[in-house]
Amino acid sequence: MDPRSAGRRDLVFLAVAIAGLSRLADGPLLWLAAGLLLVAMLLGSLQVLGEGEPRGVPIESLLLPAVAAVAAIGALRLVPIGLGLVPALALAGVVIDRCLALEARLEGAIAPPGAEDRSQVVTLTMIVAFAAFAGIAAMVPGGIVAQSNGAAQGTGLSGPELVVLALCDALVAFLLGYRLSALRLTTVRDVTWSALSYAIVIAIAAGALRALALPLLLGPALLTLVLFLWDAFHGTAPAGRRDPRWLWEIALLLALGVLVVALNVRLGS
Repeated sequence: MDPRSAGRRDLVFLAVAIAGLSRLADGPLLWLAAGLLLVAMLLGSLQVLGEGEPRGVPIESLLLPAVAAVAAIGALRLVPIGLGLVPALALAGVVIDRCLALEARLEGAIAPPGAEDRSQVVTLTMIVAFAAFAGIAAMVPGGIVAQSNGAAQGTGLSGPELVVLALCDALVAFLLGYRLSALRLTTVRDVTWSALSYAIVIAIAAGALRALALPLLLGPALLTLVLFLWDAFHGTAPAGRRDPRWLWEIALLLALGVLVVALNVRLGS
């Protein structure tokens, strides 16, 4: 058996087991489990993907499987404890395994990723993004707006909880944005700046959508759409990120972020 295939299987099993056990945790323990799993997946993916690979493993290859594993912890909060967890865990395992398999194939390829490869990365990234955004909303108290008789029942979020929600969504967007940006940019500096723009856009969108108190999973779905549209916009942008217009773009996003914060403060007062 291929050592990387065996290692991938073991890593997926470990991730699914931790995600399943985390369903019994709550509060700080839940966030601790998510953080530890993120680190474990980064190191485990490095080991699995680096097996027999003399060129080394680029950092972007580690991000999608790691975020997928952590997303499983949050997404499982949406499933009641019972037999329903079995297919949910199986689905989480399939997604994590597909992420690892795709990264292994791209890493072993001689030619740069083509249009089909990018399409597969984008598709998996959006699946993981939706699971992650929904999972974060489920982990933050009041993060998911209940719906009764067709009407949303308030935002249910205090200032600190809203900050946690926006920052966690932004972190997910940064990691996934880094993976997507690495498909078209070559330097760490350019990829990092691009990923930062993903994070700012999603943080702004998370605050704005939460202020609207969209019910159930509509907010995470729209956040995923925003991530997709931002990636599509950046995919057609010039590769050079040293243009002054890039800094103006970041400044504009920050200004919009201030407006979103002000809107949430006004609605919460």
